Amino acid sequence: MTQAVWDAYKALKSRAESDYQQRVGEGRIFIQVGSATCEHAAGSLEVAEEFRKHIAASGRDDIVLRKTGCTGRCSREPIVSVFRMGEMPIKYQLVNRELVHKIFTQHVIGGEPLLDHVLDGPIEQLSKYEILNCGSLRCGWKGEQICGGPMANQLKAMGIPPEICRVTKASCFGACSAELAGKCTHILVRPQNILYRISTLEDLQEVVREHIQNGRIVERLRVKEEPVSQDFFELYGEIAFFNRQTRIALRHNGIIDPTSIEEYFHYRGFEALTRVLAENDPEKVVEEVTRSKLRGRGGGGFPTGQKWALARKSPEKTRYIICNADEGDPGAFMDRSMLESDPFNVIEGMIIGAFAIGAHRGFVYVRAEYPLAVERVDNAIQRCREWGLLGKNILNSGFDFDIEIRLGAGAFVCGEETALIHSIEGERGQPRVRPPYPTEVGLWGKPTVINNVETFANIPAIIIYGADWFARIGSEASGGTKVFALAGKIKQTGLVEVPIGISLREVVMEIGGGSPSGKQVKAVQTGGPAGGCIPASMLNLRVDFDTLNKAGSIMGSGGMIVLDEDDCMVDIAKFFMAFSQDESCGKCTPCREGTTRMMEILERITTGKADESDLVKLERLANLVRKASLCGLGRAAPNPVLSTLTHFRDEYLAHVRDKRCPAKKCVALIHYEIDPEKCVGCTACARNCPVECISGERRKPHVIDQARCIKCGRCFQVCRFDAVLRL
Repeated sequence: MTQAVWDAYKALKSRAESDYQQRVGEGRIFIQVGSATCEHAAGSLEVAEEFRKHIAASGRDDIVLRKTGCTGRCSREPIVSVFRMGEMPIKYQLVNRELVHKIFTQHVIGGEPLLDHVLDGPIEQLSKYEILNCGSLRCGWKGEQICGGPMANQLKAMGIPPEICRVTKASCFGACSAELAGKCTHILVRPQNILYRISTLEDLQEVVREHIQNGRIVERLRVKEEPVSQDFFELYGEIAFFNRQTRIALRHNGIIDPTSIEEYFHYRGFEALTRVLAENDPEKVVEEVTRSKLRGRGGGGFPTGQKWALARKSPEKTRYIICNADEGDPGAFMDRSMLESDPFNVIEGMIIGAFAIGAHRGFVYVRAEYPLAVERVDNAIQRCREWGLLGKNILNSGFDFDIEIRLGAGAFVCGEETALIHSIEGERGQPRVRPPYPTEVGLWGKPTVINNVETFANIPAIIIYGADWFARIGSEASGGTKVFALAGKIKQTGLVEVPIGISLREVVMEIGGGSPSGKQVKAVQTGGPAGGCIPASMLNLRVDFDTLNKAGSIMGSGGMIVLDEDDCMVDIAKFFMAFSQDESCGKCTPCREGTTRMMEILERITTGKADESDLVKLERLANLVRKASLCGLGRAAPNPVLSTLTHFRDEYLAHVRDKRCPAKKCVALIHYEIDPEKCVGCTACARNCPVECISGERRKPHVIDQARCIKCGRCFQVCRFDAVLRL
């Protein structure tokens, strides 16, 4: 069977590679445009169409327009990449129709990049070479001793200026095996994209002398195998937002065409599945996933291998596997991005999981509000069936498995696994008491494994690169990386994938760039509506399931919202409580009634109608809801309240004692006045007031009628002389 499986895979691989090479060709120029929901909303479809027209008008057949998925750099979309043979790949940000013409005529045709429009630019000049230096010390390597300052000094000593070669610090390439950990480091030389293994200063000097100065590859130091993040670093390595990440689940995002199974094969697609089917040892797969220390990325953090083992041990032979893509957290879009940008990877992970637990039928449960994700997953399923990767006798292994898509109607509670099962069964999406757990009694009463999108996206990489490699990237208790949707008061918003165990400070300050306004970061809210708020004083906290739980928050599915000094923590708690209260399924009394009463108390606090006894009631009620609710969503709903009461109690006291909102966010607790010393009588405030409550003659100080003022803040916004005071 082993040879038959590999023969089937090699035949498919050869077929895919032949098609891929025909499309790539030699000496072609590629224009790559992002294609995902976020990119489309920013105008990428119009940009792609404009490039298509320019290519047609040029009459050139060596210019190829291709699409890719979401890179995760949300605030700079649409992103367009241009590849010319032997040159650094150039990425452009915020591309519109007008910029398309300049990019095409000046860069694509003329060969001169537009440095004012490059991603995270402008930049002054491009270097002929760039050395990406692994800046991770997680393996125990003291890399800075050789490849930090000494590398720049070495280039300078050899007379190599920045326009010839520059050095950029990157994250872990994932190229160290257990035997090599702590004994060497790695550098990637672009644009040739050669990865070198460096152990001594002499090794570094040889690379600089031979490769940078003389253009010759140093074969003895060259890493023959390709690490998991290399393709991504080859394309995006010079961008600080990207090169500080460690991409595993997102390794193909922004790299491959998400609709092309041929491209997925080219990037080692289905190699992991082939290994698993060829060895025909499900227990070994479960053991490998267990050793990797992969924990569920959907929020609960239950060990994936342990969950698979429980299902596999069940005496019932009819088993199911489900991909939970019901992503309902406000501001979270990790699963959507993976499904839209790399659906074949998720499908491959599901097939491996099904083989491991002995399931022959699987489901992708995805919310109907994700039409593009649904379309691309459906395309991936159909293509896998056509290529013999789903259905009967997959890769001549004798293993049968197929996948169906089930659409959710948008209920947040259906992200809870038992509610999700009820929804697939055609019942109302409500949770049930556990135990028994789904691995014992799940879909239609049969053992069922439910993992989320990101969990399955990690499985192929674990099989290819090994459990020990994956476990070493993360923390002692949790292996691998975690994808976060970084949002809020942050310079660089988007998707970031970082090793578990990284500090919040590194994510917020180094990758995210800190506050865009220069104001102090006040807190970081993690875990979505069921998460908590971690104060700025705890930014050195390591991001892990257990550490976040101890801090009063959760990892959740990966939402991470940065708050600054202008945010009212009581108002933030009320916002998330309003969401949880509205999304409560109503089945259990603690959640249904508890969240409603908590919401009423928070409303009184933010309108100045509460006293200190309300804080006691709020805290007591929050603890009761956390202990007595039926499902995990209900038990986690009080987290925003409890964490803000713990870390920001002074703000609550200001609201109830002084009837004052320190952040000046709660409308009922603020008012506006005009400073007669600063007011010049320009009438801008009066002209913009929607209720005409501002009076005064031209060139004379104006006055606000407090009885009629609705506190909209419009006067504060339009005053150019800082005469309107918000108190």
